[in-house]
Amino acid sequence: MAAMSDFLEGELLDHVLNNNAYTSPTSVYVALFTAAPSDTGGGTEVSGNAYARVTMTGGWTISGVATRAENTAAVTFPQASGGNWGTITHVGIFDAATVGNLLFHGALTASKVVNDTDQIEFPATTLGVTLT
Repeated sequence: MAAMSDFLEGELLDHVLNNNAYTSPTSVYVALFTAAPSDTGGGTEVSGNAYARVTMTGGWTISGVATRAENTAAVTFPQASGGNWGTITHVGIFDAATVGNLLFHGALTASKVVNDTDQIEFPATTLGVTLT
């Protein structure tokens, strides 16, 4: 994943430089997009046909250098049901199961068409957040 949202950048700067508290979310949720979100949000998140954001379970591990975190467990979305989800091009991490604040976002290395009855999964260590 390539980018931190403006929301999270502002929260972290305020926390580190102004000593104002930032409370980490108790859970983070992975979302799928058919059109790219930006640092300010937006994009087109999948909706309908049994789609739901997935709660990250298992957490994150810092790999190699201290600037990259990777999922420690598979992130498995529900099976599309009742229709197609479209072509998934981007992924985002939010602080809530619905609505909430976008924390990170990025493009998939390859887009994935999700048709009715298809299921998308990110195996362990394949979903990463890198700070530069």
